Parts: sequence; structure tokens; C-alpha cells
Amino acid sequence: MMGFFEKLKNSLGKTRESISEQVNNVFKVFVKIDEEFFEELEEALIMSDLGVETSVAIIGQLRDRVKTKRITDSEAVKEELKLVIGDILRELDCSMHLESKPAVILVIGVNGVGKTTSIGKLATFYKNQGNKVLLAAADTFRAAAIDQLDIWAQRSGCEIIKQHEHADPAAVIFDACKAAKARDADILICDTAGRLHNKKNLMAELDKISRVITRELPESSREILLVLDATTGQNALSQTQLFSEVADISGIILTKLDGTAKGGVVVAISEEQKIPVKFVGVGEGVDDLQAFDPDDFARALFEE
Repeated sequence: MMGFFEKLKNSLGKTRESISEQVNNVFKVFVKIDEEFFEELEEALIMSDLGVETSVAIIGQLRDRVKTKRITDSEAVKEELKLVIGDILRELDCSMHLESKPAVILVIGVNGVGKTTSIGKLATFYKNQGNKVLLAAADTFRAAAIDQLDIWAQRSGCEIIKQHEHADPAAVIFDACKAAKARDADILICDTAGRLHNKKNLMAELDKISRVITRELPESSREILLVLDATTGQNALSQTQLFSEVADISGIILTKLDGTAKGGVVVAISEEQKIPVKFVGVGEGVDDLQAFDPDDFARALFEE
């Protein structure tokens, strides 16, 4: 059976090819490590979906290190580049903090990014670790979202709290908080509506949900995870920006990493938004959502 690192490495194949191709071309053309070399390398990183701001920051750090360490060999520069990217990913705390039970995980994100599927996989992930997991279907805006979550609840063997379509999401969360206490759940995972076209409404809704959780489960640990689709590349970055304005995001779930050459956006999110990636989707299977490991990711990004 393939280990998680191998799965991660395989899923980053397209991204690795994209970055390697762009970066290696620069190393092939330039023998001398000079200003023009750094400018070309910066351009190569931008083209690899790391984004302008992040690429500029990476090259700034790389330039300093090359100068300080007096590196003249291009292979050594490439190794240093890996270290810089690894350091950016390691700067943030990628672990989940679910110490006080029942811990609450609020999942947000636009429709179509794999939000409900991620919740199902997340439920399986924690259930496999021996936790009692309860799901709350608070995306009442779409009937399909409730039905879909219900299927995932059955598949993962978790209980679900739901109401009818267009019910008040905060009322669903209220019922779920009560049930989590009564049934001695370890983790309560809540789905929420994924519409961003009316930011004001979404902000009010999330605020109301948050107040209910604070009132009903005042001692509980809480994580707010934003689900992003890796295939959207830089668009994932602008979604992070927008959702940061409506919620206090503690982490990112990045889906569909296996189907894109734009996985470099992980580095951009970490560097520009200072929000840690906590889970990555590396395949279609129920067990293909894995906890994000910065060292493994940096390694898999470059390792052939």
C-alpha cells in the first residue's frame, strides 16, 4: 500500500514538473549567479503559480543567503531555494488544536471547491483515530448539501444533525451543540453555506453561528477551516483574502492537489496570508485527505 508521502509526492507530480521545468531552465541558461540570474529565477517562480509577492519574498531571502554563505555553485543555490520554501511553510503552526471537548470544527468555503466532501473525509480521518464525531448540516441554503452530508455521515459511520432546506443555520448549530454535549462527542464538524456574493449576509450568518457555539460550548476548542480548490491557483489566494474578511480562519484545507500544476499556491497562502494549510486532498479516496506536513510538502515539491 502506498504511504502518505508517496501519495503526496505523486499528487504533486504536475506541480513539481511545472516548478522544475521553469526553475531548471534558468539554471541551465545561467552559469554565473548574478542579478540577471535572480531576476530570471523570480520570473520562473511567478510562472509556477507561487504568485508575485511570494516569489519576490523568496528571491529576496535567497539573494541574502547566497551572499552571506558566499555560494557560487548553482546546485547549492537550488538546495538553498528548497530550504527557503521549506522555512516559509514551517513558519506557521499547521497542527489542529482540538484539546477541549467537544471540539468544534467550522468549515467554510465557496460551493464547488469540495467542501462537503472534505467534511466527510475529515470525519473519517478523526473517526479512524478513535474519536466520536458528530456532523452538523448548517449549509441549509442548498438541499443537495444536506443530502450529500447525510451520505457522508452514513459512509463514515458518524451521526448527523440536520433540519430542512432553508432552516436557520444557527438553529442547526444550536441543536448540534446540544447533541454534542448530550452524546459525549469528541468533535463536532459543522458545514456552512458557501456563498460569497453577499458578503454581508455571510458575515452575519457566521457571526450568529459563532455566538451560538460560544454560548453553548464556552470551553470548547474551535478551528475555522477554509476549503480551497488547488486547481484554481491564484484565485484560491483571493478567496482566502475575501473569507478572511468574514471569518477568523485558523487553517486551510486544500483539495484537488493531485489534479493540478498549481500546488505552489500553498506557499503563496502561507507567505502572503499567514494562514497555515492544515489538510491537503491528494486523491479521490475517503482516506486521501491528509494532515499537512510542511517538511514533507517541501521535499515532495522538489524530489524526483
